[in-house]
Amino acid sequence: MILETARLILRPWKESDAESLYEYAKNQLVGPSAGWAVHTSVENSRQIIRDVLSADETYAVTIKNADVAIGSVGLSIGGKSNLGIKDDEAEIGYWIGEPYWGQGFIPEAARLVIQHAFDDLGISTIYCGYFDGNEKSKRVGEKLGFKFHHTEYNKEYPLINETRTQHVTCAEKVNN
Repeated sequence: MILETARLILRPWKESDAESLYEYAKNQLVGPSAGWAVHTSVENSRQIIRDVLSADETYAVTIKNADVAIGSVGLSIGGKSNLGIKDDEAEIGYWIGEPYWGQGFIPEAARLVIQHAFDDLGISTIYCGYFDGNEKSKRVGEKLGFKFHHTEYNKEYPLINETRTQHVTCAEKVNN
């Protein structure tokens, strides 16, 4: 599925996105703050596209008229989330390359994916987690209307071989 905003096109990841993914995912400031390891090569990024980013409801964030992946937004629905949520609930995750920070791209992309989840996928509640100290992700969630739900202490993240504190927020579908 392809989703579109005024400035962005959200589309499935392609193996040909490996170079642009590597360009942003090799940055120490991007992956670890989102819970995944820094990418080590274009081939490593290509494998991540095959194994992780090709999942249903995971989108490459691209700027209109420039079909280059600059970030990602995706949903982990029900048992695919590590939060132990119900089948009609989802967890949203997102990241964007450092050159694009502060331009509102991720809130714009996530807002559309949230609308899609509620309107098209029958999702009732969406959760969003961020690590203690990750103020950028916290602010995105606040812009999207997420409210504090709970905190998980000493949670293990094997992809980065660390134990961290994660704050979990949520937003519920509003029935009109």
